[in-house]
Amino acid sequence: MTEKDESVKSNSEYTEEQEVKNEETSTVENVEDTTSDSDNSSNDSSNEESSEETAVDPKDEEIQQLQLKANENEEKYLRLYAEFENYKRRIQKENETNKTYQSQRVLTDILPTIDNIERALQIEGDDESFKSLQKGVQMVHESLLRALKDNGLEEIETEGQAFDPNFHQAVVQDDNPDFKSGDITQELQKGYKLKDRVLRPSMVKVNQ
Repeated sequence: MTEKDESVKSNSEYTEEQEVKNEETSTVENVEDTTSDSDNSSNDSSNEESSEETAVDPKDEEIQQLQLKANENEEKYLRLYAEFENYKRRIQKENETNKTYQSQRVLTDILPTIDNIERALQIEGDDESFKSLQKGVQMVHESLLRALKDNGLEEIETEGQAFDPNFHQAVVQDDNPDFKSGDITQELQKGYKLKDRVLRPSMVKVNQ
């Protein structure tokens, strides 16, 4: 084989190698393009799915708003109900108190009359007409006290009692060895109470 033939053969082989390399390069580029297209398609699909997930259904939003309003209305109702129940209890308690002490004013106003009747009963006389009159006054006094007691009036006890500032009013101090210190030695004016409420404290003499 001549040098010319060898040169032609060598050129032919070089040309074939170049074509093979070009085909391989083209194949790699095509694969890369395909992969890139696939990635882009996948990204687009993911973006679409993400957009669908973040999108809020208007109906769901409306339901949430209605639920919030319902919760607010329920809270207002419960608050108003509690206030109304407290108001009812307060009014009921006031009515019971008023009913218990409804006769307080009348009883307080009638106490001076009782005092006057008792002073009249302390007057002594030997005349038959006087005794008859005194007996009649005594019957009226007893009847009046009975009616007042039926309405809750009670006398405050003093005899043999220790002085209690809640029920007694000390007007005189005494020095009596027969009584302990702080004991009541004499009642100067009767005291009265209605249930557990003092209408008038007893005026008393207290031992030192």
